[in-house]
Amino acid sequence: MKIIIRPYEKQDVAAMVAIWNEVVEDGLAFPQEEGLTLESGNKFFAAQSRVAVAQGQENKKIYGLYILHPNNVGRVGHIANASYAVTKAARGLHIGELLVKDSQNHLLDFGFKILQFNAVVISNVHARHLYTRLGFKEIGVVPKGFRNKQGVYEDIVLYCYTVE
Repeated sequence: MKIIIRPYEKQDVAAMVAIWNEVVEDGLAFPQEEGLTLESGNKFFAAQSRVAVAQGQENKKIYGLYILHPNNVGRVGHIANASYAVTKAARGLHIGELLVKDSQNHLLDFGFKILQFNAVVISNVHARHLYTRLGFKEIGVVPKGFRNKQGVYEDIVLYCYTVE
């Protein structure tokens, strides 16, 4: 299957909300406990610096997405943060890798020089291996910083990627 990464369009939002909510409902990666609605999803995605989707070139189906936005403001406004979501049916097909690479390639477009992840759950080994492979450095651990859906507290790992 050939996947293209492109900026999202308004007609993508329903599929994006469904994918986002899958991750939220899993309760193993995102901090949110409530899913998005079509209305809140439109506002949420429009507020980001960049939102892109992973789309099947032939079937035009949306398989994943990412959001890119400032991690903070002012003197640290050059640091970005991002979140990635891939539909369960397409996990393991390296779509996440395409999404992360695209976000890395667009950092400078928004004046970002660093991409920092604040809360990668330690049990998310696939994401952690991917980030390391793509040049991210582990910069710290917050013990028991994430409460998963089962109520178990897990460590979160912070990662940093600097544009060279």
